[in-house]
Amino acid sequence: MPEQPTDRAALRRANLAWVIGVLREQGGLSRAQLAVLSGLSKATVSTLVTELTARRLVRAGGIAAGGQGRPGQIVELDPDGVRGIGVEVGIDHIAVTSVDTAGQVVSDRRVAFDVLSAGVDQTVYQLAEVTHRELELVDDAYPAGITVSVPGLVDTARGVVRLAPRLRWREVPLADSLAGQLGFPLERLLVDNDANLSAMAEYQIGGMRGTTDLVYVTGDFGIGAGVIAGGRLVRGAIGYAGEVGHMSMDPMGPQCSCGRRGCWETQVGLGALFHALAAPGDLVSDPNRPIEERMAMIRARAERGDQRTLGALHQIGSALGVGVSIVVNVLSPAVVVLGGYFAALPDWLIEPARIEVAARAVVAEAATVRVVGSDLGFAAARTGGALAALNRVYEDPTEAPERTEMTEAPA
Repeated sequence: MPEQPTDRAALRRANLAWVIGVLREQGGLSRAQLAVLSGLSKATVSTLVTELTARRLVRAGGIAAGGQGRPGQIVELDPDGVRGIGVEVGIDHIAVTSVDTAGQVVSDRRVAFDVLSAGVDQTVYQLAEVTHRELELVDDAYPAGITVSVPGLVDTARGVVRLAPRLRWREVPLADSLAGQLGFPLERLLVDNDANLSAMAEYQIGGMRGTTDLVYVTGDFGIGAGVIAGGRLVRGAIGYAGEVGHMSMDPMGPQCSCGRRGCWETQVGLGALFHALAAPGDLVSDPNRPIEERMAMIRARAERGDQRTLGALHQIGSALGVGVSIVVNVLSPAVVVLGGYFAALPDWLIEPARIEVAARAVVAEAATVRVVGSDLGFAAARTGGALAALNRVYEDPTEAPERTEMTEAPA
């Protein structure tokens, strides 16, 4: 049953949010079922459903089967009324996705763009162009918010990218700049770390949905981790938890983008992968080719037994396992989810990683941690961003405006 705030408006918002939450978890339900689950009267539930229908957050579904008396109509989430938008900044691309209230991806686009050469101002301009186009595609659905995913340290309260070594950004007021270019309300525009958003996407809609203790490790040119503990994202005291890519694995190793030597990402990032398995000029290292295409090329080579490819993948997988074992020993998650390119090459990376984790576990129980590939692919961060944007209406459905052309509420 929903909690009972003393303020009437707060109580109404809490009850509206409860209905949305139950429909997200359980799918469509009749008003009678919602009344039983909530402990609220049928009249109160009817009023809540009418308001949510006016805000285009729910709609009438089919007829509820079974039960006694007149069959009730199902109330279900309305996938057409509200959208969350997630935008991603990578070294060589800008991508955007839209998600509906049920957590389903409605659109996903990736645009090749050289962020390093463009610099901050031109990148923000391109971000605004891509995002504006997505807002146009949203059509008459209400855009609950926009979340920008960045591979770096982000002051989420101010929307400032404090440091993104791979992008060569420092102290970039991204939320202010993008909101100004778009003419979009600043309070509905967020900026967050890519690994954090990926972890939340995995927790909310991924293959490990509902796993309350998990670590999501990104696999890109940079490496980061999003940590879910007790069902909550762990940000740490200053908000920058999860920077595992800069664990020092070899103080005499190659120089990292952060300026130090031998960081974990120099061993297992995409740059390390391409260096290990591709000779100069190899098409697999061509930044102008989509990453999915390059992963397909690597898989094809591995499947036909190319020794350089297999050796490189085993090397990367073992180094991946060494770092994951440290994460496991420190955080003791139930599952470690490998995302990005790690998830694109699971047949060759996961088993070497599991072997290293088992060999380096401090206690026997730690050796049983699951190490799995994510099914969200390279879109995890921007999908998590779109879900984060939707949290505004999940937590307070009154954020979605009432429509004057309201259709009839479910009976």
